Amino acid sequence: MYRSNTCGELRISDAGRKVTLAGWVQKVRKLGGMTFIDLRDRYGITQLVTEQAVEVGREWVIQVVGEVVERQAKNAKMPTGDIEVKIDTVTVLNKAQTPPFTIEEVSDGGEDIRAKYRYLDLRRAPLQRALALRHRLAQEIRTYLDGQGFMEIETPYLIKSTPEGARDFVVPSRMNPGEFYALPQSPQTFKQLLMVAGYDRYFQIVRCFRDEDLRADRQPEFTQIDCEMSFVEQEDVLNTFEGMMRSMFKNALGVDIPNPLPRMSWYDAMDNYGSDKPDVRFGMKIHEITDLVQGCGFSVFDSSAYIGAIAVEGCAEYTRKQIDELTEWVKRPQVGAKGLIYIKVAADGSIKSSVDKFYTPEQLKAVAERVEAKAGDLVLVLCGAKRKTQTQLGVLRIEMGGRLGLRDPKVFAPLWIVDFPLLEWDDETQRFYAMHHPFTAPKPEHEKWFYSDKKEDLERVCANAYDFVLNGTELGGGSIRIHNADMQSRMFEVLGISKEDAEYKFGFIINAFKFGAPPHGGLAFGFDRVCALFGGQETIRDYIAFPKNNQGRDVMIDSPSKIDQEQMDELFLQSTVKE
Repeated sequence: MYRSNTCGELRISDAGRKVTLAGWVQKVRKLGGMTFIDLRDRYGITQLVTEQAVEVGREWVIQVVGEVVERQAKNAKMPTGDIEVKIDTVTVLNKAQTPPFTIEEVSDGGEDIRAKYRYLDLRRAPLQRALALRHRLAQEIRTYLDGQGFMEIETPYLIKSTPEGARDFVVPSRMNPGEFYALPQSPQTFKQLLMVAGYDRYFQIVRCFRDEDLRADRQPEFTQIDCEMSFVEQEDVLNTFEGMMRSMFKNALGVDIPNPLPRMSWYDAMDNYGSDKPDVRFGMKIHEITDLVQGCGFSVFDSSAYIGAIAVEGCAEYTRKQIDELTEWVKRPQVGAKGLIYIKVAADGSIKSSVDKFYTPEQLKAVAERVEAKAGDLVLVLCGAKRKTQTQLGVLRIEMGGRLGLRDPKVFAPLWIVDFPLLEWDDETQRFYAMHHPFTAPKPEHEKWFYSDKKEDLERVCANAYDFVLNGTELGGGSIRIHNADMQSRMFEVLGISKEDAEYKFGFIINAFKFGAPPHGGLAFGFDRVCALFGGQETIRDYIAFPKNNQGRDVMIDSPSKIDQEQMDELFLQSTVKE
């Protein structure tokens, strides 16, 4: 055998044992006549010692046989720090070139070079911990859902393109010239068909694909914890998956989360936090002050539909330079505000503002009281259209929370967001879009508006939908589904999808509903995001073994890439890209 023990296993109780270890050389240190070698595998590091002359280099793969002895200079920071292995023999299994960056806890390699040599980066302890956490969470999910009577069922990767949401990745069919499969953005229709088929509790940890612009928490291929249940109402779904998340927090992190979890309506989330995925680890709520500041001669406020503000604790000492920097920050395209008004509440309670000439101290004090500002706080004000301004204030709130260190990754504040609007109106295309997807049911008490032809009635309809939010990130979302063919046809009608188009794209599921579809609902969690937040990170890349970069490229294998003309001809494809 190549090894009797791993490099993270041996302890002082093993002293005197003959062992065989195998792994990668982390470091070589020569002190006088002694040579010390740190040997690493994914379980840890063991120090080796020898008086022999040995030829080994960094990242060489070696096997050693030796005796476990007590270390003279112990290292309390290492689990194996009480022992070392005195080498009898060394066998070089494979030499290695000097790696292009240090394979340490903190590497000297930049992101691009580490992505190119991802297989080397994966040897580093932070990534090994990340993938180990992903593994533990996956096992916890399967254990919990199996205990709740769920069956894990696979659904197809080659499906029909239904480009109503994000762009599909498409796959040409050699056997069906001119026709294409699509890679699934989610198994939505298939899990609903499984409910029609009588598999009342389904789940799958499944790969999904979306051809969209990327960011830190997005990849073109990602993993969902996909779940569906029959004969359930919203309360049943929330209780089931709240239990799953509670189990994951407890068993993977040793963290207890509230029972039950808080719930917040979409409207309250937008009004108070400017986001449908609020970070509630800190306060700094948004307050509307329109009634307090309009009609006082300040034209910017007088011409605005909505004026809102937040109180930033302890920042009244911000200098003019800092205020100007913040003003430029909110003007960036990512935020989109036209300017920023401030009110400073000094330590002695006096008030100073950028709009002093339009308002009395008493009026500004009333604003400070409305937004719950105390002595030493800074009030920041934005104005404009209501939802747009609330969103801008929400982005500003998150930025200030980050600057003040209020977003501690070790603190977890999960909650449910409920009562979303079912539909979103788009002025540019003059049509409604589904806020979630076209299979989401309206709340039963809002069906009277759902069947109305009035735009204002349709805008009042709330979806029977819910999102699981953690620390400002939407980790999962779902809904009670439409299970009635007539209601599904009505949804397509509201979305401006013709009967012919609906039949072409979704005829299979509409027809399935005619054969006895049970009431059903479910949700899907973004597994990569779950892993990252459980690991205290905002980016998901370290929790995916082989991720893509921001351009959707795998720089390690140089993909996507061109295919040769023979393959193009077999697929009946022609390229219009000029060389």
